[in-house]
Amino acid sequence: MLNVTELRSGTVFKEAGNIFQVLSYDHVKMGRGSGNIKVKIKNLKTGAVAEKSFITGARVDKADVEKKKALVLYRDGHLLHFMDPISFDQFSLGEVSLGQQAKFLKDGLEVILIISEGNALALELPVNLVYEISETGPGERGNTVSNVYKDATLDNGLVVKVPMFIGVGEKVKVDTRTGQYVERVK
Repeated sequence: MLNVTELRSGTVFKEAGNIFQVLSYDHVKMGRGSGNIKVKIKNLKTGAVAEKSFITGARVDKADVEKKKALVLYRDGHLLHFMDPISFDQFSLGEVSLGQQAKFLKDGLEVILIISEGNALALELPVNLVYEISETGPGERGNTVSNVYKDATLDNGLVVKVPMFIGVGEKVKVDTRTGQYVERVK
């Protein structure tokens, strides 16, 4: 059993036969009485996102899931296929259940799969990923005083805003939480 005060972002718990992953956590205490724990959760079986409140001191069941490193093999329609590099077990996840995470994936990328009863339920991405720029507009001279950005298409098809001095073939780091450019990688 887990106390609800331990439900930090990324924690996985079980309730009413469903497995949930915590996306955000907020502890609210107003005046007298006990505090409330408000969490934004994602149902790992259906992909639905909801908000839930608990009173301080409530408990939830800990989900028996394991986290495994896996490589992205390929995309087949709306399914993404992954492989455990040690045991060579293969898992599949639908783009719908991945949500916004699907746009950051590319072949050969190492991720962490959340697995329950032999089925992949979700994945965790690293905070920052490195991509190569495959297409972007030309840089303009004279735009060095202010922060001017242009669109750039990355090697996995994702489009992000990058500074004007970045060109085709350069590598950039992208934040997977926000989808924004972080820095140029040398």
